[in-house]
Amino acid sequence: MSHGTFGWNELMTSDLAASKAFYAKVAGWSYQDVSMGEMGTYTLAFVAGNDVPVAGLMHWPKDRPGSDDWFAYINVDNIDDALEATCSAGGTVAREKFFIDNTGWIGIVQDSAGTMIGFLEPLPM
Repeated sequence: MSHGTFGWNELMTSDLAASKAFYAKVAGWSYQDVSMGEMGTYTLAFVAGNDVPVAGLMHWPKDRPGSDDWFAYINVDNIDDALEATCSAGGTVAREKFFIDNTGWIGIVQDSAGTMIGFLEPLPM
C-alpha cells in the first residue's frame, strides 16, 4: 500500500442486509462480521479465493451525513503530514486523526473543492 493510492473503501448503509445481499449477488462477495465494541459490528467483504478483505460495510443511520454512500480512503505515509498538507492546500480537517486497532491512523478531510475523503496511515504488514 503506497502513499497516494486508494487503500480502503467503506459503505455506510442504512440497510446492511440489503447491501450485503446486493454485493454478494453482483460482485460475489462473502462476509465476515467483526465486533467494534460499543460501535457495533463492522462487516468485511471478501472475494472468493482472496483472504484479504476488499471493502468494509457498516450500518449508518439514514439521517446522518454520508448514509447510503461509499467512502474512500487514500493511503498516506504519515497522517500528521497529510492533515497539515490538507490545510496548506486549502482544505479543512473534518475529523482529527484517530486510531483503529489492526488498521492504523485515520483522518477525515474536506478538500479545497468541498469533497470529503479519508486518509489512512496503515499499520505495517
